[in-house]
Parts: sequence; structure tokens; C-alpha cells
Amino acid sequence: MKQVALFYEFHKRTILSLLLLLVFIWSLFAVPWGDDLVHAGGAVTIKQIVSAFFRPELSIKIILLALSSSWITLAYAVAGMTVALLIAFVLGILASGVLSSGKTSMLLTKGFFRSMLGFIRAIHELVWAWMFVAAFGLSPYAAIFALGIPYGGMLGRIFADMIADVRKEPIDALKSAGASKLQCLIYGYFPIVKANIISYTMYRFECAIRSSAIMSFVGLGGLGYQIQLSLDELNYNEVWTFMFFLIILVVLIDLWSNLLRKRMIS
Repeated sequence: MKQVALFYEFHKRTILSLLLLLVFIWSLFAVPWGDDLVHAGGAVTIKQIVSAFFRPELSIKIILLALSSSWITLAYAVAGMTVALLIAFVLGILASGVLSSGKTSMLLTKGFFRSMLGFIRAIHELVWAWMFVAAFGLSPYAAIFALGIPYGGMLGRIFADMIADVRKEPIDALKSAGASKLQCLIYGYFPIVKANIISYTMYRFECAIRSSAIMSFVGLGGLGYQIQLSLDELNYNEVWTFMFFLIILVVLIDLWSNLLRKRMIS
């Protein structure tokens, strides 16, 4: 009786093994073993990427997807730069020391707030994005704050230097007329550095567009996310379509920046 049970168990295992072997062989024939499945080497891949540059995917579905992704990328950049400007103006003015009274107070204030600006800009926006994704999940807030905080540190440091480097003669003239420190800031420092602040902010806005696309690789949506999906699927034609939309965004921001600067100069 025991031998019959062992034979039955062996027979059952043999049948199961044969079935699994047949399924494995069938799966090998069912897979489309094309060039897209097996990596053909670096040279061939580069050739595919370059050839896809001249044949981007222009179907209605991909164009609409690229437009909506471009809008998400632009929205992240605008919202992030808004947060960055708020941080930059507050910390940048304090880090310039122009509102401090007394040399010791100025040195302490400048040292503290410049250290704060250095800390928040030292951490890359992608690291901020990972931390905020862990805190908020895949939320737009993660992308906005991940852009706004480090860019606020960059802008704030430049704003502080611009304000601190203003010539003292116009400021001394305002002080002699009885202007307070806040009035000197509004009517003296700001008019002098306004053009430079806007110029540098527009440059950083272009950078924010690119950073917003990189931010999308974390999974926050936008052009970067679509580029990542297309790369994973080896759809290089789609990759170049999304890349061209990203380039168009940056070029349009640059044109807008030039027009704004010319209007301010004239």
C-alpha cells in the first residue's frame, strides 16, 4: 500500500513537471524575440535614438499628452518659483543686513540668514523631492516645495548680494532726508537692483522648467514622467516628442525674458 502511494506521488510530480516544462517552452515561442526586446549594444541603441530624433511621434494622442504634461511642468515651475520668491525676498533682505542697526547686529543677522540660505540651497531639489514625496506622497505639493525651497536659497543669496552691493551715495541721500531703513529699502535699494533681480529671476525660471521636468522622474507627473515611461518602453520617437516640447517651453520663457528686459530698459 505504501509503494502504491509513493508511485502515485511520483507520477503526480512527473505530470506536474511536464506541464510546467510545456508552459515554459510555449512561453519562449510566445515572446516576440525582436530587436526591441534584446539589447543590441550601445552603438545600435545610439543609432536608434539618433534616428528617432528625425522621426518623433506626432500622433494626436501623443501630442495631446505632451501638451497636458507641458502644462503640468509649467504649473510646477510657476508655483515653485512663487514659493522661491517669497523665501528669497524675506531671507535675502535679512541676509543683506540693510535693515540691521549697528555693526554687530548686522554681522550677526547676515551670518545667520546667509547660513540659512546656504543650508536650503545646498540640498539638491531632487533630494527635497524624495523627502517631500515620503511626507506628502505623490502630491503636487511635493514638487512645488521641492522646487521652491532650494531655488529660494539660490535667489535669496543673489538678492542679498545685489542689495548689499548697492552704492551708498543714493542711500545716504535718503537717510539725510529723514528716510527710515524700510523707506531706504523701498525707494533706494529696490529701484536700483530691480532690473538685475528680474533678469536673474527669469534665468532661474528657465532652470525651474528643466528642474520641474527632472522632478517628474520621481513620479509627480509632467514631461519628465512621460519621458521616463517612454524610455522604459524604448519608444525613442515618443521620447523626442516630449523632449521637443520641453525645449519649446524653455525657448518661450527665454523669449519672454528678453522682451521683459527690453521693456524695462526702454
